[in-house]
Amino acid sequence: MAISNIIGLVQPQVLRLAVDDLYRGVTAEKLGRYALILFGIGLAAGALRYAMRKALIGISRHVEFDLRNDLFAHLQSLPLQYYQRTRIGDIMSRATNDLAAVRMMLGPGLMYLVNTAVVSGVSIGFMLAISPRLTLYSMLPLPLVTLSAWFFGERIHHRFEEIQAHFSAISARVQESLAGVRLVRAFTREAHELDEFEALNREYLEKNVRLIQTSGFFQPSLAFFSGLAALLALYLGGREVVKGHITLGQFVAFTVYLASLNWPMVALGWVVGLFQRGAASFRRLLEILDQPRDIESRAGALAPGECRGELEFRGLSFSYPDTSRAVLREISFTVPAGRTVALVGHTGAGKSTILSLLPRLFDPPAGAVFLDGVDVRDYDLAWLRSKIAWAPQETFLFSATVAENIAYGVEHAPDEDIERAARVAHLGGDVRGFPQGFATPVGERGITLSGGQKQRTAIARAVLRDAPVLLLDDCLSSVDTHTEEAILSELRREMRRRTTLIVSHRVSTVRDADLILVLEEGAVVERGTHDDLLGHAGRYAALWREQQLEEEIEAS
Repeated sequence: MAISNIIGLVQPQVLRLAVDDLYRGVTAEKLGRYALILFGIGLAAGALRYAMRKALIGISRHVEFDLRNDLFAHLQSLPLQYYQRTRIGDIMSRATNDLAAVRMMLGPGLMYLVNTAVVSGVSIGFMLAISPRLTLYSMLPLPLVTLSAWFFGERIHHRFEEIQAHFSAISARVQESLAGVRLVRAFTREAHELDEFEALNREYLEKNVRLIQTSGFFQPSLAFFSGLAALLALYLGGREVVKGHITLGQFVAFTVYLASLNWPMVALGWVVGLFQRGAASFRRLLEILDQPRDIESRAGALAPGECRGELEFRGLSFSYPDTSRAVLREISFTVPAGRTVALVGHTGAGKSTILSLLPRLFDPPAGAVFLDGVDVRDYDLAWLRSKIAWAPQETFLFSATVAENIAYGVEHAPDEDIERAARVAHLGGDVRGFPQGFATPVGERGITLSGGQKQRTAIARAVLRDAPVLLLDDCLSSVDTHTEEAILSELRREMRRRTTLIVSHRVSTVRDADLILVLEEGAVVERGTHDDLLGHAGRYAALWREQQLEEEIEAS
């Protein structure tokens, strides 16, 4: 970049010699040589500028590529509580708009900044060699350029930060509205959503207009100061030529160098804007990249060759981050390998929390949760999670086919295994009725499937993974009792060779478990088999009678 600019700035010197030679009776042959030299300089400068742009703009694209990968990788490793307090639309805005602003700063912004510095330095050096006095007068407007860049740059920076933050709010609003499109239509809230979006969009417009107004003052002010410098050079330089202090050729070269400063002065405003926007955006990206990865593998973490699947919870007490209320209190039980333990209780009793601590979605206290006799915190995180298959309470499906969603946790799953997992989840009959069978797209978040079909897809996904530990978190709540019984009869064969934890509100789902734990306000209040707990006539028995009555009422 420096070489290309320096070569380009040699041209006025050749022009100076040519103009002065016109008064000395220059020959056509000599003028031809000057023309060839100017042509060669232009060609060399152009080739170098092309290489410069290709290198710098290309590098900025590679930086954007790396930064986007780093950002996505970091987002994949952040704990769940980060997503509980951060809107997805805000993250998406930073991963798109802010990344683009950083790329512009590191590509065109850096290129034109160095361009401006080199052109200004070399040009001023040649101008000083011609006439220090004339250069001094011509540079008088420059402090005003610096002051203007500082004054307007600060305002551009703050207003751009406001715009990016507001764009995040718009993105979040759109994401929520589209994700909840069923609810919006069910409650006929389309007009309300449009009004809310229009208000946000109008505010975004107003913020952008204010930024444009600031930039609009900035650019003309730079052009005015450049014109003022040219006026001073023309008047004072002309007088220097008349007095014989400098030659006409030197004056022509001086004006060319001064003209070459016009673009750096004008570009300075654009570069300042790019750097202010890029800095604001990079700071917003760092807010994500600086988020700590609270849950990571320890140094020297274990990754054994096999996993039996024996589970143990020892005096487990747990509170969610940033809260003081205990969600679990002194939970203790053991699940031998290949056995099934069920957790029942009312909403908020802590059942799902126990399941989430096992794969360390939230970090349990040290010495509280064990797999095969080893604290889960001592295992390699990827290894630990690879030994657990989970059908969560809230089913999430990707915008892919039925087969791709079932096979999400397994690399290159054979079609026959996918179909077998679907049969276990009692989904095969539904899939056969789909337009493209297992190749049918399910839409965003599985919007084309019913609640029961989505839950059965999640069960099939967990079955296909074939992990030693199986977690079923109330994953049959959206299916009818007849379908539930059909699925359970298939699942029981799968559960014989896996260690299984079942969470359910339905007693019918858990009655065949080897051990049933009844939770209330984070503590185990009853434990035993189905028959034992019915005989105790406690909370479990009351829950059983309540659900039996509900089924009788529904049947009648």
